[in-house]
Amino acid sequence: MDLALITAKQVFELFILILSGVVIGKIKMVNEEGKGMLSNLLIYFVVPFMIINSYMSGYNAEILKNMGRMLFYSILTICIGMALSIGITFLMKKEVRGIIRFATTFSNAAYMGFPLIQAMYGSEGVLYASVYVTVFNILLWTVGIVYVSESMSFKELLKKIVTCPPIISVAVGLIIFLARIPVADVLKDTFNVVGGMNTPLSMIITGITISQFPLLSILKDKRVYFTVILRMFIIPVICTLVMYLIHAHGMVAVITIILEACPCAAITTLFAIKFGHDQKLAVGAVTLSTLISIITLPCLALLAGEIIM
Repeated sequence: MDLALITAKQVFELFILILSGVVIGKIKMVNEEGKGMLSNLLIYFVVPFMIINSYMSGYNAEILKNMGRMLFYSILTICIGMALSIGITFLMKKEVRGIIRFATTFSNAAYMGFPLIQAMYGSEGVLYASVYVTVFNILLWTVGIVYVSESMSFKELLKKIVTCPPIISVAVGLIIFLARIPVADVLKDTFNVVGGMNTPLSMIITGITISQFPLLSILKDKRVYFTVILRMFIIPVICTLVMYLIHAHGMVAVITIILEACPCAAITTLFAIKFGHDQKLAVGAVTLSTLISIITLPCLALLAGEIIM
């Protein structure tokens, strides 16, 4: 029951922010050009601060072994989701295939997952969750870019990866964490404040985009339901079964499943805007998956707890 209440609170907060964005869009406070500028601000400035901030925690050698297990489980489950997404959408039209693969491969783990992990396992659980987010960020800014930029040449893609601020911030964050570099409190606070803008700004941009489409048409889009079913049901259940088959048990395994079972990443909408994909599909997938996560996340957490704890 506590898990359900925590999840409901997070979902409710997200939808308040989305509703704020809808109002902003409806009253024309932000136009299409402004939305693009906000997206750039988020992707290239706020997200890097958030990533580096996630690594500014104290190094604990005693749990390094569990972090290694978490690294393996994270790579395994995200790659399972990636393989399922690619396989199931293989015959789809190119214009929708990329954004569906992105939406089903990458979850909103950082915002929806972390509060649940904190409530269930405390600070040690959050540390393990940060390993998942490390793998997630690296794959999102490499494989994710490939999903939505299929027309790019290898040279163009490599240049974008090497010069991408989020990728650079992952490297900086890992150095800070592994080398145990001390960071002044004033810098920690600054990174925390700027990184904290990620969720509200993402949701507001999502709301602005929603305001540009009739909501009923989003809910009538069969592609949205297909995306949500794959993201919220098929991938998490198969990941849970695979973890059971390889005898992955304990807190680290359960944390992995909870993070993998989160709704479509909010940044899906931003990438749809940035790379010219179907914004209505992206918005519908993020909105509907976030809404139903109030039911599916606690259920998956309980299922994982029974099977692999």
